[in-house]
Amino acid sequence: MKALPVEPSVSPVAIGSRIRAARQNQRLTIEQVADATGLTKGFLSRVERDLTSPSVASLVTVCQVLSLSIGELFAAPETHLTRKGEGPRISLGGEGIVERLLTPRSERRLQILGAVIEPFGRGEAELYAVDCDVDVLHIISGELTLHMTQESYDLKAGDTLSFPGREPHSWENSSAQAVEVLWILVPAASGA
Repeated sequence: MKALPVEPSVSPVAIGSRIRAARQNQRLTIEQVADATGLTKGFLSRVERDLTSPSVASLVTVCQVLSLSIGELFAAPETHLTRKGEGPRISLGGEGIVERLLTPRSERRLQILGAVIEPFGRGEAELYAVDCDVDVLHIISGELTLHMTQESYDLKAGDTLSFPGREPHSWENSSAQAVEVLWILVPAASGA
């Protein structure tokens, strides 16, 4: 079987922003990296701005100083796109609500749920809690009331309320208009 010829790419791979981010995350100055690598500040600055390509030896040295693997510089970032109305439907309870998961099911650091609550839709009759540290409710359009143990919040479009996720709460749309909201759970709630 004949191997297919592979055309080499003539466009340079942009790695400078990843090198800069690694340096800044470690709170290192270009001067400190220059001292540790033996490379000049000007050269490192040009590398970070993708104005020059370092030799393999220089790249290895910079990566060693930054405790960065060379593979990390070239790896494609893991991304997940959910288009409006296309996330999988889930149900955390309530009446008159359509909830969609906007983040990947495998994402454990946080979870974003988009919901449309029909006129007069409501959460559970009894207050409930979600298994997460922080629960954030953002109102995209409409008005919603969030009930907690000792207080209720009347929220309007553009309002954002953060509270402990394990705090018992419920919600209601007491208007004749639908409400669109985002729920952000940190970390992701188990079972959603």
